[in-house]
Amino acid sequence: MDKIYIDINCDVGEGIGNEADIFTLISSCSIACGGHAGDIESMKKVVDLAKLHKVKIGAHPSYPDKSNFGRVSLQMNAKELTNSIQTQVESLKSISESMGIQLKHIKPHGALYNDIAKNKKLATIFLRAIAEYKSDLFLYVPPASVIEELAQNQGFQTKLEAFGDRNYTTGLKLVSRKNSNALIVAPEAVLGHLLTMIKEEKVRTISGDLMPLKADTYCIHGDTRNALQILMYLSKELPNHNIFIIK
Repeated sequence: MDKIYIDINCDVGEGIGNEADIFTLISSCSIACGGHAGDIESMKKVVDLAKLHKVKIGAHPSYPDKSNFGRVSLQMNAKELTNSIQTQVESLKSISESMGIQLKHIKPHGALYNDIAKNKKLATIFLRAIAEYKSDLFLYVPPASVIEELAQNQGFQTKLEAFGDRNYTTGLKLVSRKNSNALIVAPEAVLGHLLTMIKEEKVRTISGDLMPLKADTYCIHGDTRNALQILMYLSKELPNHNIFIIK
């Protein structure tokens, strides 16, 4: 059986403080850059750890809303949203370059991620905001989304992202965090969820259906309460299935 190599990413720099531990277990990360979490000092600290552990880094911009952790949709005009996104990405880019490490991707966070997945107007604003990075950085996007189609049509480099610790609806949308079954927290269940996605290129939804889902990178949220335990379990068990995390 051929070996399969995968990218596992985590959202980090969000005040949890577990980066030093999880960076030994993942291959890429998306760093909060001041919108929903993070500041200059936290960005510097996380970039330094990523460099030490050879973890690829990306910017994790969001609605500018730390009080709600970027998980509530905001009504912002195009100029305000554009300025916020550009400021967030540029702040991390400046810090990382000063520390000798280049950004590799951009991944929107929370409500912004979900909104641009389905709202063409917002997706267009977001892509315009990051247009200068079109040739240099990958954009992490959910499969079968508005943002995926627009980005590819406009020549952006995209990577399809799936979530190992989140449940999906039959429409391939993430189950809302307002619902009790939104998160998958048992390490064994996360492993099973991932194996179906990796080996079968499908996902089992909350309705029990198997739906096609192809991904280039798989996310475990850094703020999931037992993220470290999940990642430790995956690093131990995935090789038993001939699956290895790229480093």
